[in-house]
Amino acid sequence: MNLFTDLRGVVVEALDQMAAAGELPAGLDTANVTVEPPRDPAHGDMATNAAMVLAKPAGMKPREIADRLAARLTDPRISAAEVAGPGFLNLRLSPVVWQGVIRSALQAGTEFGRSDLGANAKVNVEFVSANPTGPMHVGHVRGAVFGDALARLLAFSGHDVTREYYINDGGAQVDVLARSAYERYREANGLEPEIREGLYPGDYLIPVGGALKARYGDSLLDRPEAEWLEEIREFATQAMMEQIRGDLAILGVEMDVYSSEKALYGTGRIEDAIARLDTQGLIYRGVLEPPKGKLPEDWEAREQLLFRSSAHGDDVDRPIQKSDGAWTYFAPDIAYHWDKIDRGFDQLIDVFGADHGGYVKRMNAAVKALSNGRVPLDVKLIQLVKLYKNGEPFKMSKRAGTFVTLRDVVEEAGADVTRFIMLTRKNDAALDFDFARVLEQSKDNPVWYVQYASARVHSVLRRATEAGIAVDDSTLADADLSVLSHPAELELARKVAEWPRLVENAARAHEPHRVAFFLYELASDLHSLWNRGNDDMSLRFIQDGDAVTSQGKIALVRAVGVVISSGLAILGVTPAEEMR
Repeated sequence: MNLFTDLRGVVVEALDQMAAAGELPAGLDTANVTVEPPRDPAHGDMATNAAMVLAKPAGMKPREIADRLAARLTDPRISAAEVAGPGFLNLRLSPVVWQGVIRSALQAGTEFGRSDLGANAKVNVEFVSANPTGPMHVGHVRGAVFGDALARLLAFSGHDVTREYYINDGGAQVDVLARSAYERYREANGLEPEIREGLYPGDYLIPVGGALKARYGDSLLDRPEAEWLEEIREFATQAMMEQIRGDLAILGVEMDVYSSEKALYGTGRIEDAIARLDTQGLIYRGVLEPPKGKLPEDWEAREQLLFRSSAHGDDVDRPIQKSDGAWTYFAPDIAYHWDKIDRGFDQLIDVFGADHGGYVKRMNAAVKALSNGRVPLDVKLIQLVKLYKNGEPFKMSKRAGTFVTLRDVVEEAGADVTRFIMLTRKNDAALDFDFARVLEQSKDNPVWYVQYASARVHSVLRRATEAGIAVDDSTLADADLSVLSHPAELELARKVAEWPRLVENAARAHEPHRVAFFLYELASDLHSLWNRGNDDMSLRFIQDGDAVTSQGKIALVRAVGVVISSGLAILGVTPAEEMR
């Protein structure tokens, strides 16, 4: 039940009636007509911009349209339609509307707010995709949480979502991993490891060295690199991916698909993707101008095979093959996205670190060309996370050798807290993670504040049950909700009514942080009503000796709990039943 969508339908129907009566020109486009909460709640419950957006194409004054529209809004749910300013139309709704929202929430349960917005469109969300050269670090945490929450949000709004991890196992970094693991293998055989510059120094490779010794004994010690490199590379990569899967698991993230970059080589997939671009006249041989600033690794001052990405919005054309015939990093990425398009996805979403900002335009150009513009690609960039404790930069144990691991963060703060806090900022804004603040019990800590609201809901239900009041959802849905008449109660019901709209807007924008913001606002409204009940006994959720009134008020509290549970599920957080 999306009340805003329902009432927008009422407004559009009234506009159609006006056109049929000759009060408006026929055929006006109403796509930009909205019904939303007004900026100032004092102005009403909802507001529509219909008169403002239709005035120019209709050749009429906005206020003239608004006056005529107000007269036609006779839906019984609308108690008043008031024209304001140059032509905004503010709507006031009957209390029964908000009471009905509470009933709908209880009848739908955790399905309340679920939408068919996505129409079952197939969406691929590729996120994390860390190089398989070590455990996940704090820089990956935010991208993992964002990608997983976005996937949950899209699924909740009616999309068919696939979570995917792209294993970057085709580049030189996995050769470095193999050489680093070999040194730990030598160490496991009683020799001094030579962790020279350029190798990975972390202790996390010590168990890999031990596992190599268990498999090969000392048989690889005197063999040249060419004889063991490929085998150890495969062994070490698998070991790292097992560790990465474990890291994701403690954060509550499960992938549907793991795709390998290495698997693209030697299969003709890269060649097929480049050939597809070639048929469009987008592949040619040429020499690029040197870029300004630091030169990228794939730039050469000689003729190369180039992709005419500038034809699809990129700033310059991009090299896909070096002069020696080797593919650039971009070439397998093109093939990988061609593979996703070939698998039938209707939309692609890539979650990259902020350092990949220069990759966005070229990747968008490739996907646009490969799909003939059919499949949109949205690249979400994840800004850095800075760790603090009591406001001071915090350095934790660095078992990885050079960075703080995901496990360090989760073990210190907990998975639920980590996930929620990572979603308290928009993905492209930097985030400060203060271990002291995220664990404190105060209104300034959003995760605690929302969980406290959840605990209060469960507390009310427990106390009511102890008092012999039935509080199952079916009973509460049939309760007399006319007892919810105080402005503070109706304000909380209005907030519950915003949930379905919030879900759709957040899904359209690919912004799961909006869910976290909404839950904080909803929790604040619940706490406010709870505190008012300390002074006004009529606002208390349990009315001594009056089960009928209690059930009506508890229905409101339970509806808030339904939304909190659904919202936290999208964030991947378990609702608290009591605070410890």
